[in-house]
Amino acid sequence: MDQALDAWLAAHPEIEAIPGRDLFIIARYMIPMDAALMRGCLEAAGIPAVLADAHLMQADLLLAPALGGVRILVPADYLQQAQEVIEAFGRGEFELDEDAEV
Repeated sequence: MDQALDAWLAAHPEIEAIPGRDLFIIARYMIPMDAALMRGCLEAAGIPAVLADAHLMQADLLLAPALGGVRILVPADYLQQAQEVIEAFGRGEFELDEDAEV
């Protein structure tokens, strides 16, 4: 990893590396559908993202706290961009207006 990424990761201790892989846990969700929604937002922004443990959570939601929820994994090259998308989602930037036609 380069120094800029190392510095960014030091400022974001909640982001975990997957040992032996170029993937990082960018977010965790206790509800699988919330994780799938966020994955869709990330992919729409051009960020490759995968869900880990989603099937386990769907089979038995009581496992969610024990396993730490559904994890969203992204490659190191997309970490900062993914964090920006997640923050924008949290601010409500992707919400539709009440009069929006769907």
